[in-house]
Amino acid sequence: MKPLVESGSIRDGGLQQIETFAQSRALSALRIFGLHWPEYLMEAGELGLYMLFACVLATLLQHPASPVRHLISGSLARRVLYGLAMGSTVVGIVMTPWGKQSGGHFNPAITLTYYRLRKVGLWDALFYAAAQFSGATWGVVIAAYVLRGALAHSAVRYAVTVPGVYGNAGAFIGELTISFVLMITILFVTNSEKVARSTPYFVGALYAIYIAFETPLSGMSMNPARTFGSAFRASYWHGIWIYFIAPTLGMFCAAEVFLRLRGGAPPYCAKLHHANNKRCIFHHRQQSTKSHSS
Repeated sequence: MKPLVESGSIRDGGLQQIETFAQSRALSALRIFGLHWPEYLMEAGELGLYMLFACVLATLLQHPASPVRHLISGSLARRVLYGLAMGSTVVGIVMTPWGKQSGGHFNPAITLTYYRLRKVGLWDALFYAAAQFSGATWGVVIAAYVLRGALAHSAVRYAVTVPGVYGNAGAFIGELTISFVLMITILFVTNSEKVARSTPYFVGALYAIYIAFETPLSGMSMNPARTFGSAFRASYWHGIWIYFIAPTLGMFCAAEVFLRLRGGAPPYCAKLHHANNKRCIFHHRQQSTKSHSS
């Protein structure tokens, strides 16, 4: 009987260790949430605002009853206008006090890439992603309430992002490529002393270009939460996997290229605009550079 008792004791001890570990992780999550919840709310608000603008502008440019739609008949011209407006929106959001404090990601693919680069903690990455998906969803809900039935019209369809002229393969390649270029640009520009302050403008310019010229391939998302917000309200899930996998994979590839080209040296910070007086919850690489001083 003695071996059985010892075996039971070992099993009970193992279960107790597992329970203790789980409790420790839960307490750690609660502690992090209690310290950083303002940044999570900011990320939700930023993506909610982005989606509100995206839906309003899509309705103005695509709805048959819109005077703008009749004034600008060419699809390329409308995409250029849409791109300029959304690119400016991105710049504005990143440059707001909220964007300066949270980092201005409003994109789980960007947040997870910075987690891969060890700039963002695990719980912060998870809470950021949850906030971003929530913000995107509520942004579309608010837009639907403001615009009434116009956003549901087939010409607008809640500004969903769907595969274009070359199907799923073309959409995947398109999302992978533009996400790679966006992330590699962010990493190199934010870590360049001369142009780090201009990062939001580089990002906004890429958004404008992508919306104008890449939209026919994939609908131009680069953002799993952005696609989810529209798809959830429209109940339209065709090709949703593309917009989860391709942007994240493209940005992860950009991170790998960045590290290899710099001999493994990590980026300084996970903020798109670091030179400000807002607190930063990310992990920093020690370096002396005026462009990164707060």
